[in-house]
Amino acid sequence: MWLCTLLPVLFGCLSDSAFSAPRVWLLPRQRPHFDRPGDVIVGGSFSIFRFSNGTLSDFTAPPSGLVASGVSNWGYRVAQSFVFAIEEINRSAHLLPNVTLGFSIRNSGDTVHGALHETMSFLTRQQEPIPNYTCQHGSPQAALVGDTRSSLSVSMARLLGLYKFSQVSYSSSLPSLSDKIQFPSFLRTLSSDLTSSLAVTQLIIHFQWSWVIILSHDDEYGQQASSLATQELSPAGVCIEVILHVPSHESLGKIKEIVQTMQKSTARVVLVFLSNANFQLILYGLLDVPVSGHVWVSKDTLHMALALTIPGISQVLHSTFGLLYHSSRAIGFPEFLAHLRPSHTPEDMFIKKFWEFTFDCTWPHQSSTMTEGVQLCSGNESLKNKQHPFPEVSKIDAAYTAVYSIAYALQDMITHGHQHGKVTDSQDFQPWQLLHTLRKVHFKTPDGSDIMFDANGDLVTKFDIFQGQKTPEGVFPLVHIGVIDPQVSPGSKMMVHLMEDVHVPSSVCSESCLPGFSQVPRLGVPHCCFDCSPCPEGQFADQRDMKSCLLCPKEQYSSHTRDRCLPRTEIFLAFEEPLGFMLALVALFLAGLAVLVLGVFLKHRDSPVVRANNRSLSYLLLLSLCLCALCALLFLGRPSVFTCLLRQTTFAVVFTVAVSSVLAKTLTVVLAFRVTRPGDRIRVCLSPGASTSVVLIASFMQVVLCGVWLATSPPFPDRDMVSESQHIVIQCQEGSGTIFFCVLGYLGFLAVGTFSVAFLARGLPDVFNETKFLTFSMLLFCSVWIAFLPLYHSARGKSTVAVEIFSILASTAGLLGGIFIPKCYIILLKPERNTPTWLRQGHQAHQERQSEMLQRRCLPRSTPQTFMTYSSGKSPGPLL
Repeated sequence: MWLCTLLPVLFGCLSDSAFSAPRVWLLPRQRPHFDRPGDVIVGGSFSIFRFSNGTLSDFTAPPSGLVASGVSNWGYRVAQSFVFAIEEINRSAHLLPNVTLGFSIRNSGDTVHGALHETMSFLTRQQEPIPNYTCQHGSPQAALVGDTRSSLSVSMARLLGLYKFSQVSYSSSLPSLSDKIQFPSFLRTLSSDLTSSLAVTQLIIHFQWSWVIILSHDDEYGQQASSLATQELSPAGVCIEVILHVPSHESLGKIKEIVQTMQKSTARVVLVFLSNANFQLILYGLLDVPVSGHVWVSKDTLHMALALTIPGISQVLHSTFGLLYHSSRAIGFPEFLAHLRPSHTPEDMFIKKFWEFTFDCTWPHQSSTMTEGVQLCSGNESLKNKQHPFPEVSKIDAAYTAVYSIAYALQDMITHGHQHGKVTDSQDFQPWQLLHTLRKVHFKTPDGSDIMFDANGDLVTKFDIFQGQKTPEGVFPLVHIGVIDPQVSPGSKMMVHLMEDVHVPSSVCSESCLPGFSQVPRLGVPHCCFDCSPCPEGQFADQRDMKSCLLCPKEQYSSHTRDRCLPRTEIFLAFEEPLGFMLALVALFLAGLAVLVLGVFLKHRDSPVVRANNRSLSYLLLLSLCLCALCALLFLGRPSVFTCLLRQTTFAVVFTVAVSSVLAKTLTVVLAFRVTRPGDRIRVCLSPGASTSVVLIASFMQVVLCGVWLATSPPFPDRDMVSESQHIVIQCQEGSGTIFFCVLGYLGFLAVGTFSVAFLARGLPDVFNETKFLTFSMLLFCSVWIAFLPLYHSARGKSTVAVEIFSILASTAGLLGGIFIPKCYIILLKPERNTPTWLRQGHQAHQERQSEMLQRRCLPRSTPQTFMTYSSGKSPGPLL
């Protein structure tokens, strides 16, 4: 104890000696403070009066002392929130009911020197602190609240950490303060800069801004914040056009370069990790260049609010977004400030200076002679109409939560000691005991806010989102638009909750690709810059900005807009649809016409016209043409196993019978006019059995081919998914393509051979034969099927069936009309020509013309024996 008495005396002697000049620096002799006694003392360090060094010393004379250069309006109001919380707790009947809290408010001067000196002064209870010595006994000291800036809190935390003395900051957000190894006794009622930086990146992701600029300091925090933003934004698909590092110390040249870079950039959103001073320098620089429409996003709403007061800033900004940690609200604090008077708290050594600064007045006793025009302070002025700028974001009650956390920690420490049989006296406890409970404290403030600290001593809190919405007058009022909640399960992203009807501008390198389009990256640029390409047929994109289109299932097809898949419908050429109905009518009409012609021929079977055209072959040909028309019906309707087996085989066989019948008739006519004398062996080929043999042999070969086809690889029903994108075509798959083309090739060979024979015989006498009609009908037949080949291969879906049916009906009509309609015309409309006399007259005229031709050519004249014998009915004669 004697040492405590001796040390101040010794210190005073030394100060009055020759060495009394300041060794390094001196705080003002009268350092103001605001103390109030209590059972437990809570300290507070606030930047109320700012200290300045004056001029830089050259050390040729003793350094000048620090002088107060100004008053912090915000700092004093925060200190009053500290007082308001203490008084509210002392009035509470539930929180520390038997303990009265006192306080000691110190002024750090917004300097590291001042913060350390006042911290040591508070710990030692001495105006001139002596480390590790407490020379006065009094109420126990619980904790220290403060300070404002992180640089001050770091110095204080290193000192307080040595004694495990609790420190709760209300404004310091430096990330390194979360390190409990370096700062074991430091806690804060806000989150670290890294957490708020992470929150602001989640805001960018939520707003779907994919093209941004990052502005950050070139110090450790700026590097950490920009790196964290890049790590969070890149996996979320956000591209950073450029990262601009602003010097911590003012550099107009560097600021100019940054402004020029921003002028050339295309990103509209700027993510800011800057102090208010540098932020305003950038904004002033942008006012001088033609830049507009920027959206500024910051983790600090207060800095953003101060920047919005710059005249003409509406030319640069379109909107701003800022975050503010969600803390408890001191209910009744505005009224507390409104009733604040210097006369009520004479022990407050800060209030008079604050009063002069706020109301721009002077206290009467400070000047003996009053200058004219100087306003005097009465002490009755009210702060009710002197609100701090931007009250919704200025957090002038920032110390309120810190005091409550200390009070609840004290109560938990006392209660916990009683529960475990360890009496913890509020008048006698160690600092580390309170620190233990302070880390684990969990409570609700009077306004219902839930307060707790995480393992790093940071407050677990939400973030309020504020938007500076531009008005037509160019003003940016701050509007609360939502909340970011980091209190989610581990590994999950922060949840962003926005109010409805929030207008958010866009910032993209490329406009979003609508559903139905996919992104095509541009070469040499970030992936956020792309072109939009429509999805091809059969693919779809049902969301915006899809990297690639997706394939539709086989049973579905892509819509016209390519944004979804629709079920494909099964189609086939049905009887009910107009085309199928018309083709069926035509097939029935041709079959009926063939039957009608057959009836006419049967009725007039003894007439010369019918007899002169080989009645048996004519009947067979008419019957086969009727079947040709009817086989077209097998191609209509839903294909089944049965119809697929019969379609092509029936078509091939009946058409082979028809074409071979025409071939037999043509060969009979040609051979009949080759007979030049009786008893010639070629007359054997003119018998009825010979022509029937031609038909049977030709048809048998086709039947054999069809039998091999059906036995090896028969046709079967199939679902065509390729021909039509919107439909599934139910069709008959031909099985073996080789045998199918052999069948068609054989039929084509017969048709070409028949046409060739008929073409060579086209000059024979008109009266006796029908070679011209056969030639014309076979020309139609071959033309139809030659045109059929390209049409069949170019058609898709059920159109291929329609093309084949049309070819079948057209060729049937050609044979039926070309061969039998002229004969029906003579039989029904010109009966006078259907007589033997008419045939003889025609024969005589033909003989005369033939004699003249033979005489010119000196060739022997053919005998009329064959025709005369046929026409008299004694022998079969020529079969036409």
